[in-house]
Amino acid sequence: MAGPGITSGSRIGPVERAAVVYARVALGTAFLSAVAGRFGLWNGTVGLDHFSGFLQYTAEVLAFMPAFTIPFLAWAATVAELSLGIALVLGLWTRWVALGAALLLAMFGTAMAISLGPKSPLDYSVFSASAGALLLALFQPRPPATRP
Repeated sequence: MAGPGITSGSRIGPVERAAVVYARVALGTAFLSAVAGRFGLWNGTVGLDHFSGFLQYTAEVLAFMPAFTIPFLAWAATVAELSLGIALVLGLWTRWVALGAALLLAMFGTAMAISLGPKSPLDYSVFSASAGALLLALFQPRPPATRP
């Protein structure tokens, strides 16, 4: 008997397999791109001095949090996004990593909505990405049929 999750109607085919890989790689590279931007990789000036901008953004998104928690939360988000991004791209522990990604994105979207209003997480498709990660976490290919 299969565990909880969304099962395909038949054994996983090439389209389903491609969709799962696409979802994993798209989510993973989005996390890695965000981390790369925090350190200036996209504009060719790599360094920690770019992280101060992310600290300011974190303070805006988490305006309801005490100021002393912002550096810790910014670094925790960075480590989480880097770890989740690498694991998703490599296809490691897909179910649990995708579930972690869904939760992280849902928390981020909620924080954005609280501090910046609902338009911001909707414009940046944060909840859509969270839902996609949740579907990825729940998807299970149907086990091969067994013969009596």
